[in-house]
Amino acid sequence: MTVKQFRQSKNEFFKSVQSPLPSAARASFVALSYFPENTDLRFSLPLERDLNSATILMQTSTGAERVYQRLGWVTFSADGSSAQLALYAPEGEDQPSVAFVPFMDATGGVDTYEGGRYLEAELTGETVTLDFNLAYNPYCAYADHWSCPVPPNENRLKVAILAGEKTFGVHP
Repeated sequence: MTVKQFRQSKNEFFKSVQSPLPSAARASFVALSYFPENTDLRFSLPLERDLNSATILMQTSTGAERVYQRLGWVTFSADGSSAQLALYAPEGEDQPSVAFVPFMDATGGVDTYEGGRYLEAELTGETVTLDFNLAYNPYCAYADHWSCPVPPNENRLKVAILAGEKTFGVHP
């Protein structure tokens, strides 16, 4: 699926009754806002495995905790700076094909949701496909009743990731 198709599909979903948007916002919804597609923020990277498979408790936006297993890390360059992110899987998923990558970056609270964004990174053996053009806001960006994992400190980047979904103005 291309980035354009992904975005069109997501906009259609946000118009539907399954949308995380409150019904009043859904009635006037047109489209989500995105940075222009940036091919420099699409990577195929080696996975540096966490040999201990550390268990991580992630706080959520509602104060609950969720358990994840750290799969490892990827290192990349963005905006001329080196950065590193940890990749996670739900506890007990030993051979996931997709990793969960919650992150915050320098755009948070300005251009993007202050609580961070998420990515799903494809895993093929020891290679990770990371495409920041597919970064998205968690559902708690649209309504407070959603419980969303908060990116852990190890995934708080100093660099700006100018790709993916931007803020949406209806959050209560």
